[in-house]
Amino acid sequence: MADVNRGNRPLSPHLSIYRPQLTSTTSILVRITGIAALAMSFFVVWWLLAASTSETAFTFIDSLMRSWLGDLVMFAATWAIFYHMLGRLRHLIWDLGYLVDVKISEKLGICMLVLATILTFITAVAV
Repeated sequence: MADVNRGNRPLSPHLSIYRPQLTSTTSILVRITGIAALAMSFFVVWWLLAASTSETAFTFIDSLMRSWLGDLVMFAATWAIFYHMLGRLRHLIWDLGYLVDVKISEKLGICMLVLATILTFITAVAV
């Protein structure tokens, strides 16, 4: 068998050499916003279940969701949903083989951030 010395091997070079790129950061953020949207959906389900069970349960979650903290969480969740949607659309375009040039991909990442923010503010004003 080979002499395997796992304790003294160096770390992968990517941990110390490579800097984070905009495309990789925005791609990771797509995954994070997907998890955040899933977590927020539990609050919405809680709100709906409380509405169907008892008045006291509904009053508690409704007052929580309508407080300033609830408004902030819903605002952030709205941004996360828009950002995640735009990120999945970007990945679909990449899967089709379009816009995969590095400069264009970086511009798409910036557009995702800006457009998600604009759509969130439009939604907040409209509601």
